[in-house]
Formats: sequence, C-alpha cells, structure tokens
Amino acid sequence: MRTTRRALAAVVGATALLVTSACGPGEDDTAASTVEVFTWWAGGGEKAGLDALAGLFTESCPGQRFESGVVPGGAGVDAKQVLAARLQHNDAPDTFQVHAGAELLDHIDADQVRDLSAEYRTWGLRDALPAGLVADLTVNDRIYSVPAGVHRANVVWTNDQVLADAGILVAPKTLKEFIGNLERLRRSGVESPLALGRDWTQLMLLESVLISDLGPKRFSGLFTGTTKWDSRAVELAIEDYARIVEFSNTDRDSLDWPEATRLLIDGKAGYQLMGDWVTAEMAANTFSGYDSFTFPGNGMAFQWLADSFVLTTGAANPEGARCWLETVASPRGQQAFSVRKGSIPARTDAPTDGFTDYQLEAVADWRSGTPVPSCAHGSACSQPWQNAANAALGAFSTSGDATALRSALAAAAKQFIRQP
Repeated sequence: MRTTRRALAAVVGATALLVTSACGPGEDDTAASTVEVFTWWAGGGEKAGLDALAGLFTESCPGQRFESGVVPGGAGVDAKQVLAARLQHNDAPDTFQVHAGAELLDHIDADQVRDLSAEYRTWGLRDALPAGLVADLTVNDRIYSVPAGVHRANVVWTNDQVLADAGILVAPKTLKEFIGNLERLRRSGVESPLALGRDWTQLMLLESVLISDLGPKRFSGLFTGTTKWDSRAVELAIEDYARIVEFSNTDRDSLDWPEATRLLIDGKAGYQLMGDWVTAEMAANTFSGYDSFTFPGNGMAFQWLADSFVLTTGAANPEGARCWLETVASPRGQQAFSVRKGSIPARTDAPTDGFTDYQLEAVADWRSGTPVPSCAHGSACSQPWQNAANAALGAFSTSGDATALRSALAAAAKQFIRQP
C-alpha cells in the first residue's frame, strides 16, 4: 500500500513528493506491474541518466512498468527525509537510490534492505566490479546495493574567460597557489571568486582541503578513528578551509549546487569545487568555456562516490525491482546512464561509447588512482554523521567560528565512529 505517500511528504515540510510515470511504450497497459524507483534525480543530466535506465528497463523487463518516485534536491537532502518517513510508516518504495558505502548502514541495521549477494553471483558482478569497490559494498559478508556509476568528487571547475581576464592561465598545484588565485580574482573585480552552495557542497570543499593537508590515508582515518579530529593537522586544515570560504558567495547557504554552478557559467565566479556530474549541467546550459583539475594538493587521490540502488524488504513488487537492479548492473545500462549523467561505469567491462574526453580520463584514473571515500556522499560516514557535519558547517558559514567547527566535527566523530 502506498496511500500515505502525500501525507508523508507533508511531514517533512514543504517538500513535494512527485510521483510520475515515465515508462514509454505500454504505459497504459493495466496488466503491467509497476516498480516504484525512488530517487532525487529531478532535472538536468541526473534525470537524463534516470530516463535512459527507465527506457532500458521497459525494453528489458516486459510486463513491468517504471514509476518514478522523485523528490528534488541536490544530494538527496530532502529526499532522504521523505524516504525515512515512508520507511517508518511501512510505505517502502520497491527500490531507492542511496550512496554506496557507510550511508547504507542504518538501513541495514533496521532490516529495510535485502541481501543481494546471490544476485551478485548470478549477474557476475563480483568479477565485473573492482575488488576494492566490492569490499566497500560488503557488510558482514553481504552486499545490499547495486552501483549504477561512479563519480569523482574532488574536482575544481573553471570559467576560462573569467580566469583569463584576471591573468590566470595555469591550474594551481598547491593550496597556497589556489588561495593566491582566489585573491587575484577578487582584486580583478570578481566579488565571489569561488562558487559555493549549501551544507553538503561545503562538506565536499572541506574534505578536499583535508585530503590536501592530511593526505589520503590520514584523511580516510578520520572516519575510522585512526586520525583524530582534534589534532593540530586538522586544526590547520580547518584554517585553510575558512580562508577559502571567505572568497565564496555570501548567499551560499541558500543555493543548491546547480544554482552555484550557474554563478560559474554566468561569469560571476572563476572556480567551483563540485563532482564531475557537473559536466551534464554545463552541457544542459550549452556552456563549453570551462576546464577542470583535481583539487590542488590532492595528487592522485580519487575521491569516489557511487550512486546505487537497493531492494527494499517492504517492496510490493520484488521481482520487478530485481529486474530494475539487473538493468542498472548491466554493461549496457551503466554505459547509457554514464553518457547522460557524466559519471563513469562502476563495471570495468562496460563500453565507453559516447564518453567525453573527461570521462575517458576519469575511467583511467579510477583504475590507477588512490581511492578515497567521501562523507558528503555517504561512502565514508553514516547518514546521521553526515547530517551532523552539515549542521556544523552551516553554523560555521554563519558564524565564521573555526574553533566551534572543529569541536563540532570532533564531537560528531566521537558519537558516530563504529568500533571494530
């Protein structure tokens, strides 16, 4: 039963839960069984990627009909609230989008998602996915999600004309050089040299700074307890972060990531730290005057996140949901999804037809770089931990109190790190 869906959306405020059908041929066939796919992909390249998967699903799974349960909002900030309310009220969708990794732990603990280990064997995913990714997806020898694609988070995007007008022609290699360029942009008349959005986008920026100042190994240790948040090294990194935020737009707390990207496209900023899904947004806005580079000081670190889907224990149509997951897991599905969304396949054997030069470079880096998880996108930390970090950064964005930020982050780590 899904009769409570609209009421549950009201529980979390003004967020609208949009439920539409996007299934193509046969959508008026009353004999078809619907599969509700819950996501936050409501526009741009994200929706284009979802639409591509929906088309393949309709083609590959006769008798099944795609039903989109979409709640707009970058990184699923609003969608996760709606989903939590629905699961609490036993109104689960058949499958829902989740970031692979630690973000799924609470759903596993609550017995809200099914073990997919048997499907992994049947579909050959243990051989098709990198061993390191399979290890990150495994919880107590079981796997609960199917990744649709992999994104890189620690990438800086540029407006080449804005930089050229300020005399900046070379990508910075260090944090010091990056801050120097931000200063140069402001002197040249750019009020907000760095385009920045709300909460989770600020966490992305902090993470990139931490990787530069701590290195990949010590950064990853922040989420396992081997690196302390109250260390002097973290204190210095937060000081670097605070300095960088000074060069961002003052309305950052009211902007979602596409709106921040718009500042870059419109020439109101020279840089934006954002995952590589931003390329689809650039294309949707017919903007080609950009370039990109790994965040200064990050070296070969590939900060990854993987959009994935699960099979809920409360699914009304579990077989249809399995067919959706098999479509998502297929080489053809991963290629079609990535072409439109700007990601790269999680599978190492998926075709790369239609990929941009950036995507081909990312595929190579995925195979050779140093994988680093992201708390902002759920691969490094649980959802409650992520919420606490976002709240701490939101408070800092208003107050500018770096000491309070450091204390709040250390307290969140103490509360949420799981002891072995």
